[in-house]
Amino acid sequence: MTAFDVVMQQIVNGLVLGSFYALVALGYTMIFGVIKLLNFAHGDLYMVGGFVGFLVLSAISGITGGGWTGVAISMFLSMIAVGCLGVVIERVAYHPMLRAPRLSILITALAVSLVLQNTVLSITHGQYTAFGADFGFGGVNLGNVFITYNQMILVGIAAFLMIGLEVFVSRTQYGRAMRAVAIDKDMCQLMGINVSGVIAVTFLIGSALAAAAGTLAGAYYGSVWYFMGFLIGLKAFTAAVIGGIGSIPGAMLGGLILGFLEAFGTQLPGIGSEWKDVFSFAVLILVLVFKPTGLLGKSEQERM
Repeated sequence: MTAFDVVMQQIVNGLVLGSFYALVALGYTMIFGVIKLLNFAHGDLYMVGGFVGFLVLSAISGITGGGWTGVAISMFLSMIAVGCLGVVIERVAYHPMLRAPRLSILITALAVSLVLQNTVLSITHGQYTAFGADFGFGGVNLGNVFITYNQMILVGIAAFLMIGLEVFVSRTQYGRAMRAVAIDKDMCQLMGINVSGVIAVTFLIGSALAAAAGTLAGAYYGSVWYFMGFLIGLKAFTAAVIGGIGSIPGAMLGGLILGFLEAFGTQLPGIGSEWKDVFSFAVLILVLVFKPTGLLGKSEQERM
């Protein structure tokens, strides 16, 4: 392959990887923007979404088969189930802590992460579970670059979800309420906005996007595992910080940038695939040194 072919192939790989990071990063940035919580259980919701998608696909594969129709139905039902789980977690674990010190709610988030992780560990005994999707190996050749139909569909679904979220936040009443609550919750309460309901909707949407990413990742890579949410949770958080945590376009941009950086970073001399995580976090440090608020983030002044 020529250098041009390598570049084009890594662009495709970066788009796929960046799509996963962006979908999970959106949940991080939405929740932080509204209640200033770093929800470290979010990566585990991605993992739960993968397992729910697997269970649904296993149940309906006899009717729909293991192709994209079955995966799409599985993803939709997984988004509903995990979105509701996210709301339950918010009501039970986070809502009573909203007035508590930030360290308390952060520790609560870590506790929720461990509960989800160890629950799935006890059920699966730590074994990888084959997802069971059957996509085939068809695709398109662009010179020496091969792009599978699965990659095209996956990136298309991720783009659809991200554009849909942006339209929801910018054009709908609930979206405007989210942006208002992110600016000043107390003033929103005085104006009659149901702040508690807005927070619940934020968790619902963020958790649903993580579930969509988990189901798509399970189908694409062919398996799910109880620990699959840990590293992608860190990477998605890194993507959100690179883009500017609290900014929805920033989370999308950060996810794609991180995906491209990892894809191209493994092609650099002396940096193999085993170094890609080191490379990603090194880039995060550089971004924060020169742009502490992230690429699209804005400085906030503390209100007295």
